[in-house]
Amino acid sequence: MMRKALLILMGIAMLSSRCRDKQQGLVPNVPFERTINVLAPEFFDLQVPGGWVYHTGGSRGIIIYRKTENEFVILERHSPYRPEDNCAVVVMDDGVIIQDPCSNSQWLIMDGSIVNGPTAYPLRTYAYSYQEPYLYIYN
Repeated sequence: MMRKALLILMGIAMLSSRCRDKQQGLVPNVPFERTINVLAPEFFDLQVPGGWVYHTGGSRGIIIYRKTENEFVILERHSPYRPEDNCAVVVMDDGVIIQDPCSNSQWLIMDGSIVNGPTAYPLRTYAYSYQEPYLYIYN
């Protein structure tokens, strides 16, 4: 009985993994890496938690959000809702919500999770490492 339950759990985990891979595959995976100095004038808004900037990289650009003193969130701007439309998401005036102007889908800047709209997928996130003042972003 335990063996059967274990096999079922393993099957669910494999299916879940495939679904995540498929979701990430909706938006083109464009290899890139960037190193930025968060103290540089063009990244002034990243000098405090809650600040964000648009930057080059990824498929349609990226959003760099400073979550805490040492934690960042890097999000792909290519909307995962109907990616063939090539819509670039934008940060709303409140600095909290990101919106797809083509579908009005919305996500949170803090982690790229879905807030509203027809999208079924979160925004793609990118890996980073931070050694003050340098932020290295890659995929």
